[in-house]
Amino acid sequence: MKKVTDKRVFVQVEKAFEASAEKVFDAWLDIELLSHWMFGPAVRNEEILNLTNDPRPGGRFSYQVKRGNDILNHIGNYLEVKRPSLLVFTWGVDQEPGDESVVTIRITPTATGCLLQLEHDMDGKWAAYADRTEEGWTYMTGLLYDYLQR
Repeated sequence: MKKVTDKRVFVQVEKAFEASAEKVFDAWLDIELLSHWMFGPAVRNEEILNLTNDPRPGGRFSYQVKRGNDILNHIGNYLEVKRPSLLVFTWGVDQEPGDESVVTIRITPTATGCLLQLEHDMDGKWAAYADRTEEGWTYMTGLLYDYLQR
């Protein structure tokens, strides 16, 4: 689901998991786990160059990959880290300062596991990318689900 205003774009994705909230939360922060569902050859045709993570408020991450001849560095700062229910971070790809978007992940326990609710808040200038962003997060949360089911 997406909501577009003249100044902001909000992309929202929900996914129910048959895994604990702790396990799903940790999968967003553990470099080894990220290399199986968010980045790398299991996800798309890319090579992981470097994944670094400092998952605490004020901490930074850098996920550098090579896709074809392009080197992309997904970078951001953690704003909130409250295991296992809330994770808020800036998100950008080799962006200029001030061009970051904000991703909020809420994880709520359920009778059979948990529910992940992701909201990606972007500047209105990225409205043309809203569908692509929604498709990307839907794909990646699906890969996370599949990985945790193994």
